[in-house]
Amino acid sequence: MPNRPCIVQATLWAVLLLLAGLSPAAAAQEIRVGTWKTPQTIQPFFYDRFVPSPARVTVFPFTNPADQKTALLAGSLEMCGTTLAHAIQSASKGQPVVVVAALCNKSSALVVQKDGPISRVADLRGRKIGYVPGTMHEILLREALSREGISAEKDVLLIRVDFFDMGTALATGSIDAFLSGEPLPAMAVHKGYGRILAYPYFDDSIGTINAGMLVTRKMMEESPALVQTLVAAHARATRHLNAHPDEWLRRASEFGTAVPILEKARPNMELAWELDEDFVQRTRRLGERMQALGVIERQPDYEKLFDLSFVRKVNEEPGRTESRHP
Repeated sequence: MPNRPCIVQATLWAVLLLLAGLSPAAAAQEIRVGTWKTPQTIQPFFYDRFVPSPARVTVFPFTNPADQKTALLAGSLEMCGTTLAHAIQSASKGQPVVVVAALCNKSSALVVQKDGPISRVADLRGRKIGYVPGTMHEILLREALSREGISAEKDVLLIRVDFFDMGTALATGSIDAFLSGEPLPAMAVHKGYGRILAYPYFDDSIGTINAGMLVTRKMMEESPALVQTLVAAHARATRHLNAHPDEWLRRASEFGTAVPILEKARPNMELAWELDEDFVQRTRRLGERMQALGVIERQPDYEKLFDLSFVRKVNEEPGRTESRHP
């Protein structure tokens, strides 16, 4: 005869799975998520706390958004992070990607030598600037220069420098400035060779938007319950970390940056999950700037690039952030 407590337990488990939006078969599977090992893209490392057991989230760290997106399209990931600039580029090429949640805002800074002669963005004319092509930081750099009437092609020398080499290049004088993501700007200040020249956010256009979480259109259409579960986990992880900043920075320090440096960077980092029409409009303006700067040839279909329904559904639920384990 079946054991009655076991039957009751199994029934309760099935009900919990249905409430969570996962079938028992889906919950037993490994859920694969890609992100960067940076403090502002840390939330996926906490998803395991906020998905129904025995669902298991495995996080795969990448060094750039393009590789994450490639893995997503290949079916090696169920969800991944990406910069909005890369999401726009991908969608403009017809790739079937959908942004279903925000990931982070802010997190960029324009850095110059601490004791150098550059005191304003206009002083960058004729200087060597480190950058990584195809990133959100490149767009912000080009926008900052263009607002001062500086041509990125004619008036400055843009030098491709890996993010983790920018500090050394600035300290040795190989470049005069760089625009990068945190915590590298904070590190330059902390170590005494850099100074923040500007935070390149333009409230009249792009604002502070930065990155989001991507799924494929196939995943969204064929497994919406799984997408909903991941978006809910992302929202709860974000809320948890925003409510517990010491835990956030302590965990982020395991990526290789000391807590004191992360504390300097914290005012310029914003963990995010919510999407709304204003967010989409700012992304449209980002796309317009990218086209004007020659980064993309055509605009994507923003109605297809974004799906706000998963975030809206999370907002309709009680605002719980409890994890299934500490």
